[in-house]
Amino acid sequence: MAKGNVVNKKTAKKKLTAKEKRLLVRKRELALQIIARLKEEYPDAGCTLDYNQAWKLLVSVRLAAQCTDARVNIVVEGLYQKYPSVAALAAAPPEDIERIVKPCGLGHTKARDISACMKVLHEQYHDQVPDNFQALLALPGVGRKSANLIMGDVFGKPAIVTDTHCIRLTNRMGLVDGIKEPKKVEMALWDIVPPEEGSDFCHRLVYHGREVCTARTKPYCDKCCLNDICSKNI
Repeated sequence: MAKGNVVNKKTAKKKLTAKEKRLLVRKRELALQIIARLKEEYPDAGCTLDYNQAWKLLVSVRLAAQCTDARVNIVVEGLYQKYPSVAALAAAPPEDIERIVKPCGLGHTKARDISACMKVLHEQYHDQVPDNFQALLALPGVGRKSANLIMGDVFGKPAIVTDTHCIRLTNRMGLVDGIKEPKKVEMALWDIVPPEEGSDFCHRLVYHGREVCTARTKPYCDKCCLNDICSKNI
């Protein structure tokens, strides 16, 4: 994907009205402002899941569903001590994996997906994580959010991770309009966020969503670096 603003395929096929074009331009300008301010506010923001190999990030992001990253980072230490490689985890009985990852919640489902995913990596990809988005989506337990995280953090490719923070904040800020479905939010953001900024932008939204623009009815707008440009306050 080329650098610079891009229009997703669905939007590209649709002929925009003059009003829609003006709105898109305004959203792109707003996106650039927000990106610049968050970059200054959180210069070192990155993935809050600990990993040193691509397959470990795949495991952690599956465990992070309905669980805090902090808890996942603790739980995976025990998992990797017992199963230190893709091959070892692929050969592990799912019930053993479940016993270890149970503190993350949904232990049975997560263990099943992790086991199946590691088997595919071991048998089809020689223990390597593919750098192709569609190939990642085909892995057991991997959805668009996880695939985008891997593409951005591991392979340095354009990515937009639409987690709960991203969805909540981009709606509040006015970058998207009342869209809650993750894929639709992702597609809307592809139209207005420069591809090379997408991955880091989403990480910064996580930091901002935890520290300032919380899920509370009244977030801490008084100390927000976006206070004067956020649609919530305009």
